[in-house]
Parts: sequence; C-alpha cells; structure tokens
Amino acid sequence: MINALLTPFCVSCILPLVSPPLFSNDMTEPTKSVRVLQHLINQAVRLDTTDAIVHTIQRDLAKAIKSGQIQLAAKFCQTKPGSYARRLLLRDEAMGYTVVVMTWAPGQTTPIHDHAGIWCVEGVVQGEISVTRYKIERQTGELFLFLDQAPIRASVGSTGSLIPPDEYHVLANTTDSVALTLHVYGGEMDHCNVYAPRSGGWYERAPHKLTYDA
Repeated sequence: MINALLTPFCVSCILPLVSPPLFSNDMTEPTKSVRVLQHLINQAVRLDTTDAIVHTIQRDLAKAIKSGQIQLAAKFCQTKPGSYARRLLLRDEAMGYTVVVMTWAPGQTTPIHDHAGIWCVEGVVQGEISVTRYKIERQTGELFLFLDQAPIRASVGSTGSLIPPDEYHVLANTTDSVALTLHVYGGEMDHCNVYAPRSGGWYERAPHKLTYDA
C-alpha cells in the first residue's frame, strides 16, 4: 500500500505500538476496524482537493494502525504462491473509494507499475515493505527510461501516498516474514500498467488487469 506526509513513507513518525493482535477469528474486532477506516476516509474525501484528501487519510491511517485500531480477519494473513495476495476489504461507490489488503510472502514483489491515474494511500499493518519510487526520464512510444529513488524500508505504522502523475513504484517484501499492507484507492483500481525491462535500461509499458483473491 509516506515531511511525514509528503515523502513516500515516514519511518521517523512511528510511535510505540500497542499489544492487541492484528488478526482475529472473532468478527467483532475486524468489523470495528472497517468502521474506523470508513469513518476516517469518509471525513477526508469530503475535502476540497486531492492533496488534502490524500494527506489527511495518510495521517489518520498511520494513527489508526499505531493505536491498534486496525485488526483484520485471519484470512488476510494467508499468502498465496507465486504472487502477493490482493483482497478487497471495503468498497464505497457513493464516496468513490476502495480499500484493499495485500499479503506478501517473503520475497514477493511487484514489477514497476503505475496506478492508472488513481490516487492511493498505503500503510504497513504487519512486517516490513521495501518501497522504490520512479520518475520518468524519457519516453519513446511504449518505452520508458526511469530514474529510481533510494528504496525506503517501511515498517508497521508507516504510511505513504501516490498522487498522479507521481505514480510509479515497486513494492517488495525483502524480509523472511509475512508482510501486510493496506491500500486506499480513489476509485476501483482494476487495472494498471506494468513496465518490463528491455535492453539499454528501457522499460516497455503493457496493460495489466487486476483482480481480487478470495
């Protein structure tokens, strides 16, 4: 799914965590978590600008994670072979957003990808995620040269955001433990573009359909 709000992930703003478990087979706590998320996002999306919406969600999501208010059903801890798992947690068509939980086994990663013009706020709920952002240096048709920024290691309570056209990055779990991230999208992100490496440092853009896991 980071000043404390304007950088990709704000590691320096992490606070001591409380002890409640992140996962529960009891649906009471996960339901409360969804209500917490819905309330904080609904308040934010009423703001006037995309910047204000995104930065408010980013700030409030970090607070909710750090305070132990985000607890999820046990299924969200289940990894899948070959790729990270992508599960829908919340969709509000009237307010125009979705919330997706991604589960990362050790070593799982994305390619360089964009967000199809949709803003996003991401937060680490469990484990640690490496985040590398990219900027376009040159484009020739469907071929791109990128400038990469130094990777950021984002741990629990770190949050970040992408506001197009600044929307190119790679997420990876480079640790030996399962990681979990929560992503708030300003719409339904059912597709994106991925960028495959080609010779000479170029990357070729290709459309990619996104689906949800059970």
